[in-house]
Amino acid sequence: MRNMIAFISGLVLLTGGYFIYGRLAQSAVRPDPGRPTPALSRADGVDYVAMPTWRVYLIQLLNIAGLGPVFGPILGALWGPQVFLWVVFGCILGGAVHDFLIGAMSIRNDGAGLPDLIGHYLGTGARHFATFFILLLMLLVGTVFVKGPALLIVQLLPAETVGSLFGSGATEWLNSSVFGLSVWMWTVMLVIYFYYILATLMAIDTIIGRFYPFFALALLVMVAGLGFALLTGRISAMPFTLDNLHPKHLPAWPLIFITVSCGAVSGFHATQSPLMARCLKSEKRMRLVFYGAMIAEGVIALIWSATALGFYNGIDGLSAALAKGGPGAVVRDACVATMGSIGGALAVLGVVVLPITSGDTAFRVGRLILADYFRLPQKRLINRYILVVPLFVLSFALNFVNFDVVWRYFGWANQTVAAVALWCAAVFLARRHSRWWLAFIPAVFMTVVTTTYILVEAVGFGLEPRVGTILGVAIGAVCAVFFLWRRSRLAPEEDKPAIVAKPTEAERSTDSLAC
Repeated sequence: MRNMIAFISGLVLLTGGYFIYGRLAQSAVRPDPGRPTPALSRADGVDYVAMPTWRVYLIQLLNIAGLGPVFGPILGALWGPQVFLWVVFGCILGGAVHDFLIGAMSIRNDGAGLPDLIGHYLGTGARHFATFFILLLMLLVGTVFVKGPALLIVQLLPAETVGSLFGSGATEWLNSSVFGLSVWMWTVMLVIYFYYILATLMAIDTIIGRFYPFFALALLVMVAGLGFALLTGRISAMPFTLDNLHPKHLPAWPLIFITVSCGAVSGFHATQSPLMARCLKSEKRMRLVFYGAMIAEGVIALIWSATALGFYNGIDGLSAALAKGGPGAVVRDACVATMGSIGGALAVLGVVVLPITSGDTAFRVGRLILADYFRLPQKRLINRYILVVPLFVLSFALNFVNFDVVWRYFGWANQTVAAVALWCAAVFLARRHSRWWLAFIPAVFMTVVTTTYILVEAVGFGLEPRVGTILGVAIGAVCAVFFLWRRSRLAPEEDKPAIVAKPTEAERSTDSLAC
């Protein structure tokens, strides 16, 4: 009963967070519906494309979600119900503020991407470093979301099944090994790569704008079914406790903040918000699209963490399921048990299609980062090819390199990007003398988290946890003091004056579709 109360309380807090704290964040930016957004002022038919608000919202939700608020909370649930606290309060005070401010900053800076925003507010040196650091992250995300979904497809459709359609010789050929992978695995990976290339090259409303809203709706149907099962008792409730229940006795601090990631705060989101900042038609919809999508992701994360805790009747059952088949097995088991054949279809969508929707936007962001860095307009198709070809050549090459060690740093690097983005947002608000503490507080917290993690973990310096935590807090305090000292010396920044323009016929025709 206490766990159910905690779950319902989390839902209420997340909803209230959107209407109360989200409105507070919105007032700090002071949206002006009369100010033309980049989608209108810089329309190019490729990346700057005005779309109805409901479509932009659903694309934003899927861009920042994918498997993030599913797999992360499932793994975070190993620490027990305390994961609820980070999902709820991390989302309201950190993640949603982070996503909203980056989206707002991009709109106020002509649709600038994250590296350019970092350069504008934190300095040119920071821009150069951020460009290649974030570009590496996008390459890693994109490459992993080629091989990962391909492996799942091969498991669902083994070479024997496919080969039987063409004869026994076909099965033997599909199972033959090339560079350590089967021909069938390479075939699936190449098909995914082909889709990624198309999605990266084509206008954003051609594939992403057309199909992503339906995938996002399917994701919402999945979590709605699980939420109903939780509320009606079909998935049992685990007694609420703040005790660390991790089967390997791993400390919650700072691991849980790195593991849950997209379910609460994620630097990957800072690369995605500018994509939709280039498609939003009115500033008055910023809170819905950027803050609201992250709140929805928090709800998804809360439902999946509660499902993981309750479906297997405790940590032992969850741990056994993860050891046997990973988070994908948990998704499949829970969806099929609660929603039957529909749940099975949604589970396949969840573990196969959703990571692909994160992979293609990662490559798209990679193209845009390079385009912004080299100031190469993207309206001409040849300019897109110039950037996309080397990007995919590098990604393909990574499949022949054991980058497991590099990938082990991804969680830390992702949250470090979030910390930097929040510091960038704090400067943005401070230069406007407008509630800078909204970004300052989570920026300090994420700085302490990421610093402590890299100091105490084996992938970092391997210090004793207490020593690493003390040093992490000290570094966070130094960053806080430096910001407070510099705040009064920051040059004030004013937004461009609003220009009230009459809506075009096309805008009037889609106005009724806006949320």
